[in-house]
Amino acid sequence: MSTSTSNGGPRQWLRNFADEHLPSDNLFKGILGALVIYLLIALVLGMFWSIAPDRFDVHERAAQYAAEDGGEVVVGSVTTAALMGVMETLLDKPGGYLHNDRFPPGLWLDNIPNWEYGALIQSRDLTRAMREAHSRSQSQSTEDEDLALAEPRFNFQSDSWILPASESEYRVGLKYTRAYFKRLSDISASDAQFYARADNLRYWLATVDTRLGSLSQRLSASVGQRRLNTDLAGDEVATQSTAVASEMIVQTAWTEIDDVFYEARGTVWALIHFLKAAEVDFADVLEKKNAQVSMRQIIRELEATQEFVWSPMILNGPGLGMLANHSLVMASYMGRANAAIVDLRDVLSQG
Repeated sequence: MSTSTSNGGPRQWLRNFADEHLPSDNLFKGILGALVIYLLIALVLGMFWSIAPDRFDVHERAAQYAAEDGGEVVVGSVTTAALMGVMETLLDKPGGYLHNDRFPPGLWLDNIPNWEYGALIQSRDLTRAMREAHSRSQSQSTEDEDLALAEPRFNFQSDSWILPASESEYRVGLKYTRAYFKRLSDISASDAQFYARADNLRYWLATVDTRLGSLSQRLSASVGQRRLNTDLAGDEVATQSTAVASEMIVQTAWTEIDDVFYEARGTVWALIHFLKAAEVDFADVLEKKNAQVSMRQIIRELEATQEFVWSPMILNGPGLGMLANHSLVMASYMGRANAAIVDLRDVLSQG
């Protein structure tokens, strides 16, 4: 008979091995307890971090920054302050910037990271408009040096964890944006400018138009629909790179429905601040075009998308079915705002 058998068999051998090489019961219970506590804390923190930040007053934020820099609120101050306020909120809200997290609870979250991405895209678009149009008197004018350094930082990849982390690049972009704001609010200097012209407002609104249009289509595709290919409609000599079917089924994957919804929420959250800032800085232009009411209506339509979602999950009912469809509701508000932006651009283009 073998030694292991004489000493109690394989079962005894396993027990002896466990006693010699595995943690004791007390140690194992301690590790398990610590793990359970960590997971519970992470769960609570994740729920808290998933709450979207409140909106802030763009005019008050501009006055605050100007007072800190010893300057005054001038044309362009409110728009620049709104941009800085949105980016600071992304970085400093509870939990910080979560889109690039690699550990719980940030790793488990997807709603608020998608919300962050939507707000980030709008910030990038506004920064580009400020660099290419708002801060330049003509197309041949020299671009502002600080905005030229801020824009590529804000366009750094959104999910970089380290070397460098996305947050560090965005904070560098904020530093350059603040430097532009400080020079802009210094009324004794003229090296920083913000030109509130109708063509500059139209330039930025054109980008907003395309962003909202794309998001509206993605939201509407939550229920799936058969669409005709209208890519080349209206131009009989137009061509495209590769052939596309004349009819196709467009539908957002069910795993991405809430991602698109929260990206749209974040997009609109940032856009509301920027539109309110434009309402202040471009007040004379809007008044001359009798377009103040149009701007306010756009903002009102977008504000409706920020209402509290009472459902514990994003519902995706089948169109006119029994269940609600949150994506279609969001698409409806954004579609109306988008149509109003198109009308506003037309008004601004008139002499």
